[in-house]
Amino acid sequence: MGTGFYIIMAAQFFSSLADNALLVAAIALLVQADSPSWLTPYLKFFFVVSYVFLAPFVGAFADRLPKGAVMFIANTIKIAGCALMLFELNPLAAYALVGLGAAAYSPAKYGILTEYLPHSKLVLANGWIEGLTVVSIILGVMLGGLLIRPGVADVLLGIDLPFSVGIDTAPEAAIAIIIAVYALAAYFNLHIPRTGTPLKPLPRHPVATLIDFVRCVDSLWRDKLGQISLAVTTLFWGAGATLQFIVIDWSAAALGYNLSQASILQGVCALGIAMGAVAASMRVRLDQSVGVIPLGIAMGLIVILMDMVRVVWLAVPLIVLIGALAGYFVVPMNALLQHRGHHLVGAGRSIAVQNFNENASILVMIALYSLLLQLGLSIYTVIALFGLFVSGTMLLVLYWFNHNRRAHGSEVERLLAFARAESRRL
Repeated sequence: MGTGFYIIMAAQFFSSLADNALLVAAIALLVQADSPSWLTPYLKFFFVVSYVFLAPFVGAFADRLPKGAVMFIANTIKIAGCALMLFELNPLAAYALVGLGAAAYSPAKYGILTEYLPHSKLVLANGWIEGLTVVSIILGVMLGGLLIRPGVADVLLGIDLPFSVGIDTAPEAAIAIIIAVYALAAYFNLHIPRTGTPLKPLPRHPVATLIDFVRCVDSLWRDKLGQISLAVTTLFWGAGATLQFIVIDWSAAALGYNLSQASILQGVCALGIAMGAVAASMRVRLDQSVGVIPLGIAMGLIVILMDMVRVVWLAVPLIVLIGALAGYFVVPMNALLQHRGHHLVGAGRSIAVQNFNENASILVMIALYSLLLQLGLSIYTVIALFGLFVSGTMLLVLYWFNHNRRAHGSEVERLLAFARAESRRL
């Protein structure tokens, strides 16, 4: 893959590690403030708002500068958001600023893969990146849970510094460590090699940028393969974000776990995703990506089995299985979307379109989840509704693809042949 690829992986690992540790620390801040339980999912809501509303601009920005420079700027913004949490700004508002940095980071993070590597290695690269990202999620949520444990927090708070920093609680001590992790990611960002890909100038007017973004959205949704991969990834990430909070609430109700213990279960789910992602990267070619959609249907049905589990020795393998199915079917679809997006609208812009759709899905699903909790539905009822929704929507997407093959057979076969050629090209 080349040295540059491993530098990209290191930068992504530490940035994602900090992102996931920060979510646990931010939840702890809300708990410390005695916030209602239905407010906790809104951390994710505020985090992804920037992905939706700035999508027309961050994609163009990612194509305007070298990707490493964009990633460095984005990590600096994340550090600023963490610092505001330490200055006791409302956690939701501070986390929204971190989300702004993440929104700027994402198009560069994924877009550089299509610039740095041949298309024949995209599925493999996505498998490694997603696998490493999931490892960082595992370690990140565990790090966040570890940092807020009383014993560890007491050690951190007891460190005698020669100057006053105003860090007095366990969540604040955790955030201080997380800032250092973001700084390490920023260091690797500065060493990401330039790919030599021509940079694209920003449109002269914001309205022109918006019009260009709408054109990109339209291009991907009209493409007979792009629309399928975009639909799958949109539904997956909305469901995945909701599942993070479902695991926390379910582990409290079914297993009696606190936040620190629940973060370990989140890591177990991420372990399954990593296993599925790596397996898919080795077994699924680019042109075979659509064939994994039935696994999404199966995953939704298996999620419902969580309602029957009350002991940890059953919970762990079930959570791993759910994660493995998710990882196996999302990595090929993600690679297919990058492949179509790169050829249709450009690497950075295609990722921005993907982020817009995926995070709009997250906003809707997180808001619905919080609403269901406010209405007093039990977590077990919510899990059943969630599983049926995931299976049903994936079934509709599979029907959509089969319809495309029947109604636009020659076009679909041409696009699949092109993907097959790309996957075999050295």
